[in-house]
Amino acid sequence: MIRIVEVGPRDGLQNIKPLVPTDIKVAFIDALSKTGLEEIEITSFVSPKWVPQLADAEEVCEQIDRNPSVTYMALVPNEKGLERAIAGRVDKIAVFTAASETFSERNVSASIAQTIERFKPVIAGSPVPVRGYVSTAFYCPYEGKIDPSKVADVIAQLLDIGCDEISIGDTIGRAQPDEVRTLLELSLTLCGVDQTAMHFHDTFGNAIGNARASYEMGIRVFDSSTSGIGGCPFAPGAQGNISTEALITDFETTVDPGKIAEAGAIIVPYLG
Repeated sequence: MIRIVEVGPRDGLQNIKPLVPTDIKVAFIDALSKTGLEEIEITSFVSPKWVPQLADAEEVCEQIDRNPSVTYMALVPNEKGLERAIAGRVDKIAVFTAASETFSERNVSASIAQTIERFKPVIAGSPVPVRGYVSTAFYCPYEGKIDPSKVADVIAQLLDIGCDEISIGDTIGRAQPDEVRTLLELSLTLCGVDQTAMHFHDTFGNAIGNARASYEMGIRVFDSSTSGIGGCPFAPGAQGNISTEALITDFETTVDPGKIAEAGAIIVPYLG
């Protein structure tokens, strides 16, 4: 059985141009909370200037109907974001870096080393568990193929500063199953299967194959978004995440397919 981390309300919506009304986001999250999902990434406490779609993070946190069986996570970029997340009563936070220097500079205007330094006080001050995202772990839209040793170095730094879990991301969806196995053979010497999640995008139709390869390597936690919505606003060519529907078709989970379809029906009409 696998555990799904539903990222639709954050990663799924951040790249959508039409602003989705707050009440629709709340209804989407509330519906997801009734599907059997154990963890949902509900928003991001980034500057509205950079991600206007998520400017209503406080309102979303205040208005959702919380299921005690669900962990509600939010992305936090800095100490100010942590303050807002704590006020929003999230159960878990996530920090975000990359394995590509160019992508890091384009995405957050900071080097990888600078992002790690920025995270230190955030993680030290967090009263809840912390996930560390490593984006462009296989390919970068600017640098091309990423050396697995670079990914391993970033993972080691995130663990060293206190991250409880690492999510390894194929941001532009170019990874192949053999490349997934190669990276995991290295990364799992640093970060065990119980601390590792995989985050695949389905740009080239490889996401399910990559998930199967990860499963064969012992991975049991996967990020996905209902209806496959999403993409990174700072990664040209990045398409939607692997869909939650695809994962629950291919793997045994706790998630109800009918209720996932109901949740997707709430958000899809607002995606433009």
